[in-house]
Amino acid sequence: QVQLVESGGGLVQAGGSLRLSCAASGRTFSSYAMAWFRQAPGKERQFVAAHVWNDGITYYAYYSDRVKGRFTISRDNAKNTVYLQMNSLKSEDTAVYYCAAGRTTHTNYQQASEYDYWGQGTQVTVSS
Repeated sequence: QVQLVESGGGLVQAGGSLRLSCAASGRTFSSYAMAWFRQAPGKERQFVAAHVWNDGITYYAYYSDRVKGRFTISRDNAKNTVYLQMNSLKSEDTAVYYCAAGRTTHTNYQQASEYDYWGQGTQVTVSS
């Protein structure tokens, strides 16, 4: 079992930055792919970024086109934490952001069904 707790959300003006954190329990954190999804009111959950095992040693980061160049996903296995640095925020980034863990692949990482564990979500609101 893996438990995930997000933090770092809040209200920020357009053009500003926020860093989300996701703290995970469990000894096998490093072996999981980690991802961030978001869901705006009335919309489906949307892939944002993922960190997937590349060769058993390193990870590869994937991003949706909507956030590429503005958001950065990273992880600290010693702290069992994954981060999402969000820069140049736009009003359309407003959503509840969810952290997820799973054993996905380089092909299916964008699918929410690939992830077994989810956090409770943290609200990000970007004012224009």
